[in-house]
Amino acid sequence: MKQFKAESKRLLDLMINSIYTNKEIFLRELISNASDAIDKLYYRSLTDKSVNTNRADLKINIDIDKEARELVISDNGCGMNEHELETNLGTIAKSGSLAFKEENEKKEDIDIIGQFGVGFYSAFMVSDKVTVESKSIDSDVAYRWSSKGADGYTIEQCDKQDVGTKIILHIKEDTEDENYSEFLEEYKIESLVKKYSDYISYPILMEVTHKHKKEGSENKYEDVKEIETLNSMVPIWKKPKSKVSEEEYNSFYMEKFYDFEKPSKIIHTSVEGQCSYNALLFIPSHLPFDFYTKEYEKGLQLYSNGVLIMEKCEELLPDYFSFVKGLVDSQDLSLNISREMLQNDRHLRIIARNIENKIKSELENMLRNNREDYEKLFDTFGIQLKFGVYDNYGANKDKLKDLLLFYSSKEKKQVTLKEYIERMSEGQDVIYYAAGETIDKIDMLPQVELVKDKGYEILYLKDNVDEFVLQVLMEYEGKKFQNVSAEDVDLDTDEEKENLKKANEESKALFNVMMEAIKGEVQEIRFTHRLKNHPVCLTSEGAISIEMQKVLNQMPNDRKVDAKKVLEINENHKITEKLKELYSNDTEELKKYTKILYSQARLIEGLTIDNPTEITNLICDMMSK
Repeated sequence: MKQFKAESKRLLDLMINSIYTNKEIFLRELISNASDAIDKLYYRSLTDKSVNTNRADLKINIDIDKEARELVISDNGCGMNEHELETNLGTIAKSGSLAFKEENEKKEDIDIIGQFGVGFYSAFMVSDKVTVESKSIDSDVAYRWSSKGADGYTIEQCDKQDVGTKIILHIKEDTEDENYSEFLEEYKIESLVKKYSDYISYPILMEVTHKHKKEGSENKYEDVKEIETLNSMVPIWKKPKSKVSEEEYNSFYMEKFYDFEKPSKIIHTSVEGQCSYNALLFIPSHLPFDFYTKEYEKGLQLYSNGVLIMEKCEELLPDYFSFVKGLVDSQDLSLNISREMLQNDRHLRIIARNIENKIKSELENMLRNNREDYEKLFDTFGIQLKFGVYDNYGANKDKLKDLLLFYSSKEKKQVTLKEYIERMSEGQDVIYYAAGETIDKIDMLPQVELVKDKGYEILYLKDNVDEFVLQVLMEYEGKKFQNVSAEDVDLDTDEEKENLKKANEESKALFNVMMEAIKGEVQEIRFTHRLKNHPVCLTSEGAISIEMQKVLNQMPNDRKVDAKKVLEINENHKITEKLKELYSNDTEELKKYTKILYSQARLIEGLTIDNPTEITNLICDMMSK
């Protein structure tokens, strides 16, 4: 019994139990090693005439023996001699594939997957004994390497006739916590090959059992075994775009990402240079059912030379593009210890930055050239883009601001901020907006009427995040955003301002009585010219608007915010004369009117009334007079 040259049973136990958390990846590792061995043989055949190899004959075989509890993976690659078995399998983290690549790194067309050194030992996660029989292309003698784990291994001659390697795994017995027997089931092996190794460039063959109807019988079936190729070999993303039909893209997406509808956008890109990769990205046509739950995981599938490394690589997508599905395949990634542990290297960061820019440019192009489709996409995922503007203190606002759409009072459809700017009224120096629950409710706000009447376009904000987005943006092309419900909206002429100021100063005593009636519910009561036909409205002072107050107070916490509200009364409405009359003749009745007016203003803004019974009684009392 020989001892492992690297660190000991503790290291091997640590690797099996800690590094690899997903037992099923052992098959991916062994298939990748087999592919590497075939690659080496084929590459050598191109330069060494003594090696007579036909690429069409190169393959990987998988065999299952349930009775013996054995799973066998074999290849007809270059094989290993005694020294190579000792060096490659006797030392943890010694990779023959990596050494081969380093020796030939200046030569082209070398595509070696297994560069990482410990993948082979993942076999011990599911096996209590691993046997490797191998015959090198350079040797007439075959050797058998065998081990039951970290205690050590043996190497001896064996009678293997063909060049190549056979790995025999004796699958562990089942336990209460682990069902190891599933790795002896055909369906499980098929699914693992499809999931992780579907794009290995050599056929992976296995004898598969099918039910066939017995001849001459309608109800009786028999098991028929047939050799099948489990993998598709050529990934769709490595094909030229001109060779892939839209139907093929759609079918791939729907099958790969378990969607029942075709995507709204397909992005297929190939990059060569400082960091080479292929990417195939899809924007779904509908919101995933779990998108706004904690169970949703963003990220792209990550492949290295066609081998699945990570199911969800979240580093490849910013949060505001988390709805994008797809994959990236690169041979330039640095993989550390195992294929599941990515080093945080510059290649991954370069790919992520390129992917982000590509998605953004494709969306911009879609907005320019296919507006109808973009608007549908924005209806589905626009809130996520808005969150991207607001998130992280607006760090990404300049990247995303031109992708945003808001409903226009003038166009009666969604418009960009750029489109709003391009048709601003002469002399207009702000971008007007109004916020509410729905387009219809916003359109009925008293504050909206006069702004529209003066010919100004208003952006209607109906999503909870909208006002926060505009606060983060602060301005667009030098034009600040102005809430039509804010107290500082300025639409009056100098003469109108002076007259209004005088009217408010003369009515201070009136307002003081009215303030007593609603006991500090508002910061101030005043006359206004912002209303055309409506008698009353609520406006706000400061950074928190009334709509923002509603949004913030819906959040699940104990902290409640209160906008600084102002009750504004239309100076030109007949209710003003009634209030002045009551002030002169009946202040108690004036207080009742004030409560009703304030309640009306709250209802218009979508706020609740603290004492609806009192208000309805007051209204009925007035109606009965």
